This record gives sequence, C-alpha cells and structure tokens, in this order.
Amino acid sequence: MRYFLLLFLLASIVLCTTSCDSFVEVDLPKSQLTNAAVFDDYATADAALTDIYAKLRDQGLLTGTASGLSNMLGNYTDELTSYGSPDNPALPFYFNRLLPANASITDYWNISYNQIYAANAVIEGVQLSTKLSTKEKNQLIGEALFIRALVHFYLTTLFGDIPYIMTTEYQSNNVVKKITVHEIYALVITDLDSAINLLSQEYGTPERIRLNQFVAKALLARVYLYSGAWAESANAASAVLNATNLYALETNINAVFLKNSKETIWQLQPATAGKNTDEAAAFIFFAGPPPLVALTDNLMNSFSAADLRKSNWTAAITDGTNTWYHPFKYKNFDYTATSLEFSIVLRLAEQYLIRAEARAQQGDLIGAKEDLNKIRERAGLDETTASTQQEILDAILQERRWELFTEYGHRFFDLKRSGQINAVLSSTKTGWSATDVLFPIPQNELSVNPNLRPQNSGY
Repeated sequence: MRYFLLLFLLASIVLCTTSCDSFVEVDLPKSQLTNAAVFDDYATADAALTDIYAKLRDQGLLTGTASGLSNMLGNYTDELTSYGSPDNPALPFYFNRLLPANASITDYWNISYNQIYAANAVIEGVQLSTKLSTKEKNQLIGEALFIRALVHFYLTTLFGDIPYIMTTEYQSNNVVKKITVHEIYALVITDLDSAINLLSQEYGTPERIRLNQFVAKALLARVYLYSGAWAESANAASAVLNATNLYALETNINAVFLKNSKETIWQLQPATAGKNTDEAAAFIFFAGPPPLVALTDNLMNSFSAADLRKSNWTAAITDGTNTWYHPFKYKNFDYTATSLEFSIVLRLAEQYLIRAEARAQQGDLIGAKEDLNKIRERAGLDETTASTQQEILDAILQERRWELFTEYGHRFFDLKRSGQINAVLSSTKTGWSATDVLFPIPQNELSVNPNLRPQNSGY
C-alpha cells in the first residue's frame, strides 16, 4: 500500500507542477498531494518534501543549470559575458532587455510559486495528520517553512513587492495582493524563526542535503543583513559560526566545493549517483570561443595575482590568440564513480562576511576586520589595510565579489542593497537602466490578477 501511495504522490506532484501556470492565478487540479492519506505515513510525507528539494535543484531560481540565477544574474551584472547563438535565453539578461513577456521571467515566477504551493501543502497535510509523531511533524514542517521562506526571499529581492502565499486555498490565492518588501522580510523572518524552533540541530544525513537549525539561522543572518537589522544579523551568523562541531573553513581552497566540505551548511544532491553539479556543466568549456558564457575581464582583472581564488576557482582557455576564463569552483564536468560535488546553497564563508558587515555597521571595526581577514587569509592574501568604517564596508563588498562570484546572484543583490548598482553597472554594462534593479512582473500574471498591479517601473 505504501508503494502505491508513493507512486500516486509522485505522479500528482508532477501534475501540479506542469498542469497549471501559476499557483497564485488559477485553480489547482485535484491531486493526491492534498489527500490526507499521504500524510498518514512518514515515508510518503517525506517523499512529498523530498520532491520539493528535487524541484529546487532542477527548476527555477536555484537550479544550477544555465536557466538558474547563478548564470542569469551573472549575465545581468558584471560577472559573465554572454556568447552563443542569438536565441541564447541569457542574452536579454546580458543586454538588460527584459520584457514582461520574457519566458525566463515567467518561469521564475510560476515555478517559484509552484514550489511554495508544494511547501504549503506539506505544512497543511502534516499539521492535520493524526498518524505522524511530534518529532516527525516538527522536522517536516520546519523544512517546509524554510523552503517557503527561502523562495519568497529570492522572489522579493528580484521582483520587489510580491504576494506571500501561506495557503493552498486557490480562491484566496487567485486574487492575492502584493505586499511590500519590508512586509515580506518580516514574514520570511517569522517563518525562519518557526523553522528554527522545530528543526533539530543535527543533520538527518551526512551529506547535509536536509535542513537543521543552523541552515535556517544562516539564511536568517542574510535576511537580517539585507533588512538592516545589524545586531540580529551578527547574532544569527555567530550562532552558525560557533557551531564548530559541525562547521569550519576549509584550509585547502580546492576542498571548499567538494560534497564532504566542512564549510557546507546546505547543499542540493545530484539527481543520480555519479552525477556531479549542473553548475560545472553550465560553466565549464574546453575550447574557445565559449559556447555560452565566460567570466568578464572586469572581474578577472580585479583579482590580485596572489589570490588563490583566481588560480583555483577560475580556469583559462586559449585558442592561441585569445584567452577566456570560466568559473571553476565545481571541477567535475562528467559523471564519476560516485558523485564528488553537490550544489552548495549556503556555506560558512558567507557567514563570516555577513558578520563582518554587520559588525562594521555597528561600529565594531576590530571584529569586522577579524572576520574579513579569515576569508582573505584562506585566499592567500594579506590582512586588509582598510581602517575607517566606510573603507571596511567597501573592502567587505569587494571580498564578497571575489568569494561569491557566480553563486546564486550575490553580486546583483550586494550592489543593489549597497546602493552602488547604478554607478557600477552603468559604467560596465550596455543598456543598464536604473529601473533594472527589479525584474518585470510577468504580463500574464497582471492580466489574470489585477491585484498584482502596478507593473514595476520601467516596464
């Protein structure tokens, strides 16, 4: 019986994610995902949650494929130069010519709200279950709350004011209204706080592919940073950094992106045994000119020659006349006997940089420099010479560029929240406009639900 329930469950999830355009605009098909029987058994309830992780890995904002944020926002900013054919989906991002009807933008919106719907279905189903233990309920709900918070957080950083969907009830979702970024952040923080209270401090698996308290605290530290809550951001980052029984910076820079890295806080497992990351497949090339993208000269020239990240996390390809560079954080392009690299979503180095920035904003310049220098030391660099608060903040922003390039759009978000995006990208990008700080809301969404209007400025 469990076997057949699982088959029905998986089939229904596929139906949900392929049969409707958006969970905020249309009625949902009846599906086994909302059947109470699914949540009477831990194996099938857990399968519903596991499927959401698979969707995060394979589709939408966080996929490591060329359609994900790592590639698209790299093109949108000053990290990647776009190549390939005129129908390359990254070209509208590279030339900053996004339109409300852009297929990638529509996919980001629809797939993200599908993932949020699935998380809400798990939360509601588990809450109503009379068969699951309290421990099982807490873990499943905690993970689903984190996923709901995570996806909303990325959506609001891209689109600005958006709906925050907390139910599977289609009638209310069909006429949902936008709320402000400030309100979105508050709800994200509430969901993450709830997740922290429900999740265990331990990982369910050695690979760190499922969530614990520290994963939620790591994201919470970032959300607080983005919202300007410096003390709260520093405290959340410290909670992760102090968990030295679980985490430590890798001294060998080439070990950072291996699947057993001590630096990993949360990662997404490849779909099949022996497969490695989609990031490697998207970015690595072996002959020039590049088939899709290469790192910009602007980024490559910004590295110090002594920086180990330049020599180990980028690779040069030449045709004898021209030289191009590709990201080389993930090094395994092909299948291996066992998977060697997973897609790392959250890692410890970011927490040091988060706390450095939060400390500097509070005037703790000594503590800020200590955190910043930990990252510089691992990269083979001398300690920072920055001394004033503004110099230290500028140095942290630059360090984030070198440390986090082509990882889920950090460069775009950092430039935007620091207020430097127009000055930097107007001088390095063709076609950049001040209104490009937000993506357009998909046109079909505005047509179906007028409550999502007005369209973002510039579109």
